Amino acid sequence: MATDAAGADHGAHEGARPTAPRAQPKTAAFFDLDKTIISTSSATAFSRPFLAGGLLTKRAVLRTAYAQFFYLVGAADANQTERLRRELSRMVAGWEVAQVSAIVEDTLHESIDAAVYAEAVALIDEHHAAGRDVVIVSASGGEVVRPIAALLGADHVIATRMGVADGRYTGEIDFYAYGPHKEVAIRELAARNGYDLEASYAYSDSITDAPMLGAVGNASAVNPDRALRRLAAQEGWEVLTFTRPVPLHALLRPGRPAALTAGLVLLGAALLAWRLVIRARRHG
Repeated sequence: MATDAAGADHGAHEGARPTAPRAQPKTAAFFDLDKTIISTSSATAFSRPFLAGGLLTKRAVLRTAYAQFFYLVGAADANQTERLRRELSRMVAGWEVAQVSAIVEDTLHESIDAAVYAEAVALIDEHHAAGRDVVIVSASGGEVVRPIAALLGADHVIATRMGVADGRYTGEIDFYAYGPHKEVAIRELAARNGYDLEASYAYSDSITDAPMLGAVGNASAVNPDRALRRLAAQEGWEVLTFTRPVPLHALLRPGRPAALTAGLVLLGAALLAWRLVIRARRHG
């Protein structure tokens, strides 16, 4: 009987071949950092301790504060902020990486006062639960982005890279993770890891990240600026509002603080200038 049943079954499906289940495409969720995951800027966290440690002068701090004021009142143009970025990049040339690391380690808890949006944390967890990689994509320096990304459980980081030679910062920028450069880096990472970008997700607050959002099939504008809100309406992108920040230290897990402090080597002054460039271009 067993043989007959098997034979009958074979006859009913003669010529058919068993097919393997279709594999789901590998996907990722790409998140901007400032004003998307955290409710403030990651770029200025260590300006005060760098001043106390002698790396920055009061005059330099006043110049950056002056430039920040012009940004806030909408009077800073792209040329002004680009000149400031170059000036501050030159300013950090020669700083010892070890000294910066020591200052960061000593002042970590007082300096990292950024708050993480609870909605962003939940969204990251949802993407991980769905089997997607989470990638933090930020114009801030990798030295500050990587430790925050580690706390969030992100799988990869795309961030600005500062030049280093003989243990000192050169003042040069090896890679500036801004605007269209973000999209290029995302496509390169997708090619390496086999991500299907059409099935992937991206989140940002800024019109400067339009290329990044346009690179995926599922884009969302988070607390968007005016220009991005208009573009989201044109493109049919989802608009999300995050309103519940929680302290960053609430995400610390056992064994994580040492790794966090080791990685946080932030050039606060230079990164402040980069953020000024980005913000000025939003209003350009």
